[in-house]
Amino acid sequence: MPSVPTRPSVRQATPTSPPDSRKRKRIQQQGSPERNHTFQSALAGQDDQIASTPSDKRSRSSAANSPSRTTPLPRQLSSNEMYNFPSSRQSPATNGSNTAIDLTGSPPPTSQTRRINGALPRPQARGGINPATGAKKLVVKNLKPNTQWDSKAYLEKIWGQLDAALVLVFKDTSEGFSKEDLYRGVENVCRQGGASTLYSRLDNRCRQHVERDMRDPLVQKTGGANVDMLSAVIAEWTRWKEQMTIIRSVFFFLDRSYLLSSSKTNLSDLTPKLFREIVFSNESVKSHVIEGACDLVAADRHRQSDADHNLFRQAVEMFHELAVYTASFEPRFLGHSQEFVDHWSTDTSSQKTVPEYVALAGDCIAKEISRCEDFALSLSTRRDLLSLLEQHIIVRREAYLTSDEALSPLLENHAVADLTALYALLNRRRLGNKLKPAFEKWVNETGTSVVFAKDSEDMIIHILSLKRRLDSIWKLAFQRDEALGHGLRESFEVFMNKTKKGDSTWGTDNSKVGEMIAKYVDQLLRGGAKAIPEVLTAKRNSVTEAAATLPNAAEEDNNEDDALDEDTEINIQLDQVLDLFRFVHGKAVFEAFYKKDLARRLLMGRSASADAERSMLTRLKTECGSGFTQNLEQMFKDVELAREEMQSYKQRLEDRDGYTKGKRVDLNVNILSSAAWPTYPDIPVVIPADVKKAIDDFELHYKSKHSGRKLDWKHALAHCQMRATFGKTTKELVVSSFQAVVLLLFNAVPDGEHLAYSHILTETGLPEPEVKRTLQSLACAKLRPLTKHPKGKDISPTDTFTFNRDFTHPKYRVKINQVQLKETKEENKETHMRVQEDRNFEAQAAIVRIMKSRKTIGHSELVSEVIKATMSRGVLAVADIKRNIDRLIEKDYMEREDDGKYSYVA
Repeated sequence: MPSVPTRPSVRQATPTSPPDSRKRKRIQQQGSPERNHTFQSALAGQDDQIASTPSDKRSRSSAANSPSRTTPLPRQLSSNEMYNFPSSRQSPATNGSNTAIDLTGSPPPTSQTRRINGALPRPQARGGINPATGAKKLVVKNLKPNTQWDSKAYLEKIWGQLDAALVLVFKDTSEGFSKEDLYRGVENVCRQGGASTLYSRLDNRCRQHVERDMRDPLVQKTGGANVDMLSAVIAEWTRWKEQMTIIRSVFFFLDRSYLLSSSKTNLSDLTPKLFREIVFSNESVKSHVIEGACDLVAADRHRQSDADHNLFRQAVEMFHELAVYTASFEPRFLGHSQEFVDHWSTDTSSQKTVPEYVALAGDCIAKEISRCEDFALSLSTRRDLLSLLEQHIIVRREAYLTSDEALSPLLENHAVADLTALYALLNRRRLGNKLKPAFEKWVNETGTSVVFAKDSEDMIIHILSLKRRLDSIWKLAFQRDEALGHGLRESFEVFMNKTKKGDSTWGTDNSKVGEMIAKYVDQLLRGGAKAIPEVLTAKRNSVTEAAATLPNAAEEDNNEDDALDEDTEINIQLDQVLDLFRFVHGKAVFEAFYKKDLARRLLMGRSASADAERSMLTRLKTECGSGFTQNLEQMFKDVELAREEMQSYKQRLEDRDGYTKGKRVDLNVNILSSAAWPTYPDIPVVIPADVKKAIDDFELHYKSKHSGRKLDWKHALAHCQMRATFGKTTKELVVSSFQAVVLLLFNAVPDGEHLAYSHILTETGLPEPEVKRTLQSLACAKLRPLTKHPKGKDISPTDTFTFNRDFTHPKYRVKINQVQLKETKEENKETHMRVQEDRNFEAQAAIVRIMKSRKTIGHSELVSEVIKATMSRGVLAVADIKRNIDRLIEKDYMEREDDGKYSYVA
């Protein structure tokens, strides 16, 4: 069945569409040249509407789509005008069977091809095909017109516009060109593959500008001042950055599309790169710029008024942006800093005292570091500069800062603030412990002067005060430095154990400090908190330490409770004394004097607090062991047993008929074991009859209970209470037994009658030294129940005495000064001599123990071992140790060998 050819529908091309649009459908059909020419001529009127550039296409396309477009559309051609086809039917004889049939043509109208309702009829059935027509050949041709587009010409055109714009930018103006148009031109060039050429031209143009307009003028200014050169370079750098900001906005598409993915330098990095390579790398410019920045720092260091901080800040920012800070500026800056600090430390240390130098050094370091922070210098600069400052100011001045001349005045004046600053400065480089030699030397010399001072009564007060001051300095100024703490304790141990054979120790090498510690403890335990010197009270210590750290410490302390617990104060003082006691090697001296003073306190009831006595005994036992306090504990037990014995005796007296308390002497007796208590001399005295009767009665009672024991009465340690009438007033006097014996002699003397010295000496039966001392306490002291004739402080054999009826006192109970309770020179000498003997015996016992264990030993080694063994009790001098070795050789405990060694004799 023959087919009926159909006319393909052809859409009219939009004149405003760009010729290179890919969405356009192009149709070209085969036909005669006349037909093709007719189709092209129909589109020929649109050529002038095709955009010459891609950007023009877009602008025109957008304009075409805009609703406000008023340009009239071209006239629509009819089908007959668009397609004018001649008859294509040829006779088969002429064309043959291979003739191409143009399917785009319109068949002549027939009755079979009439349109029905404007549409072509459906093809006929297969049986309607005309077999005479034969095969048809289809040819599709491109309808896109051939446009002549030259990308190189467009590149040249755009570069001409860009170059003209760059000229204006380099002249510091942004007028005369459109950044948007230039940006589009750059984008179009990049899209057409001209990005590389465009970047090369831009780079060359910028280099020419930097070389000709920036570097050359700056080079001509190198003969001027460094700061002026620096200012000019910063101005050019700022100008160059502003210019490149505009250039980068124009070439932004090039920067982000091409340079971002290539190995070439992007425009952001090109800005500092060109300036660094062309301008800053010039040696004359570079040296002046760096020196100019250093000159600004030098002017600021010398506090000159022409120091431009803002200019230096801009210079540092420029160095960072150009990436030349570390390589160029920092080494030169540190070099200038080293020269400055070296000269500064040398001049300042030679002209200023150590406290002044320390204060100025702290300010110098703080100012240098503050400059680094204020001007955003890098962390490496801060680190290197700080190391340089500490090296020149501290390390190289170590000898100057840690010398004796530097430290001694500060310690002498208790300058805690200056010492704190000195230690803090040295400890920046961990050199605070370098103060130890000078610190130890000062402590040793100061302590030695206290120990060997002529007035040794206040020795312990001075030592405790010194230690309190030094402890405060160690805690506050030296920040509890471990090395300095060890040095402090070692120094105290050295000077407190120094011995010197002199009058104070009666020619022995006993420790005077041990004796004075025992006497100070006796003073505390007898007087309580009232006996504590004000300089050593806990409240004063807290105020002193607070004043060293807080400016208003004294005012704040007034708000606190001023009253301190008495037991607390005593315990604090005992702890401080025990701290000194730990330093003492010769503890035998302390033990001897402490034992004697404790005996007097117990026997005469002079202890201020029984709890304080027990507390001190516990401290000594903890520190020295139970062997050290064995006798002391026995003394307390004897007092307790004596109290129980007196209760038994008084109960027996009460059971007797006719006994009343007011008619007999109220006798109190302490029975002491001679092994535990100190030895006391027997001083003869005539005891009054009633007292003698009471003593004999108690002795009978005691021996009836304890057979085989012997009682030795020590009247020198006795004290009593007696009632005396002075005119119309009656007083109760607390006196010693010797004072009571003397006062009782005046009962039988009429008023106004004198008793001669010789009479008193005969009647009392006392030795002459005791009589003089007793009379001096009664007639020459502050309280005088007796009157001496003639008046004076000394007692002579020609003096006479009368009863002072005019004696007055506001209190009823009056304690008369008991001279005999004080230690005499003879007693002090006897104690020292006994300690010396005991130390010799202890040294000999140590020698025998060492020889027994070693069998054979050299001299120097034996002396060293003896010193170690006897250190806790008291070390003898080397000469005394050798003397004890000779005594043992004489006693055949040991013998000398031919090689100079000693051997033990079993």
